[in-house]
Amino acid sequence: MKKSRILFASLAGSVIEWYDFYLYGTATGLVFSTLYFPSHDPAISLLLAFLTFGAGYAARPLGSIIFGHMGDRIGRKASLIFTLIGMGGSSMLIGVLPTYAQVGLLAPVLLVVLRLIQGIALGGEWGGAILLATEYAPKGLRGLYGSIPQMGVPIGLVTGSFSLTLISYLTTNSQFMAWGWRIPFLLSGVLIALAIWVRSGIEETPAFKKEKESGNIAAVPIVETFRKDWKNVLRAIGLKVGDGFFNVFSMSYLLVFATIYLGYSRDTALTALTIGCATMLISIPLFGFLSDYIGRKLIYIGGLVLMFLLVVPYFSLIDEGAGWLYLMQAIMLGVLWGAIFATQGTLFAELFPANVRYTGLSVGYQVAAAIAGFGPIMWGTMAESFGPSPWVFGGFMMAGLTISIILSVYMPGSQKKAVTTSTKDNANTIAQKL
Repeated sequence: MKKSRILFASLAGSVIEWYDFYLYGTATGLVFSTLYFPSHDPAISLLLAFLTFGAGYAARPLGSIIFGHMGDRIGRKASLIFTLIGMGGSSMLIGVLPTYAQVGLLAPVLLVVLRLIQGIALGGEWGGAILLATEYAPKGLRGLYGSIPQMGVPIGLVTGSFSLTLISYLTTNSQFMAWGWRIPFLLSGVLIALAIWVRSGIEETPAFKKEKESGNIAAVPIVETFRKDWKNVLRAIGLKVGDGFFNVFSMSYLLVFATIYLGYSRDTALTALTIGCATMLISIPLFGFLSDYIGRKLIYIGGLVLMFLLVVPYFSLIDEGAGWLYLMQAIMLGVLWGAIFATQGTLFAELFPANVRYTGLSVGYQVAAAIAGFGPIMWGTMAESFGPSPWVFGGFMMAGLTISIILSVYMPGSQKKAVTTSTKDNANTIAQKL
């Protein structure tokens, strides 16, 4: 099977899953806080709305167990089809959900249920997309292949945010609040159908086929994972939690932080977010490619250390004007987090044996993501108590990054250079395989 189709299948599904997930995040402050959590105090409404946003993160570990079990028992392909169905179905239903004014408390209850389904679906998607790419990767290019589905995060975020922004621009405020915001959610149904069509045409990964043919299939993958590889699950959680908090801040909470506490317009905040994501589209495949030559561990540690050193300056400078906000987003989100995230999927996959790999890397990553997903609740409290203090917010980030740096230094040495061929040979391999 052509590797280009495999990469497209892993990227396309990832883009759409993250489109739906971040579309909800963008709509949280714009729509849901008003239409589904009305209150005489706007701050209370926003807090309640972000609790549902966090609920999606909290549900992701459950999804990692459910779809990890399916992926390690039945196959990567089957699991990835069901994650798309779960995400697409819940997003479409959000698009037709009645408001609080129409059905009362039933509206926020249903919204939370659908957000939980989104989280469960995404909890299984990320690990499966990574394995679809890395388990098909030719020798010496696993890092590059593993970075491709990671690009779904910035593409999905920008697409989701842009779709709501475009609809807002084309409608009046009353039209947007009445029906305009629903269009991007309904559109996800079409996109999901296309992604399912693409993924249904691919074969099972060679690694899973080998495990199945040898009979080395775990009866209960989650039990097997914690029986033999519990240290690596904990290691993955710790490795992710540091950059996870910054990721959630700079790709979700930034829109609230920049507009409410720093006084920027929403257009300025969205532009900063877009610049960071656009930079990632270059940095992610670049660092993925480099990781096959200089090692994933080196890039990962370097990204974490530089982020630790620059996180306080980041919070100091983004308040100094739009130009600084744009620059720091490009550096911190686009380059440094891009370097960390580019290597993260392949790095985590290499921690686990093939028969529990889907479960192991998914559970480790998604538990850390669930912890980071409640960052907006803590940051809202911090901002109300201390204002947008660089040392308060930067210190918070540094605490998480310290954990990740320590664990990355003592990470097993298996994440060394993954190539034995020359640069020229690898360039020829890319041309032949795609």
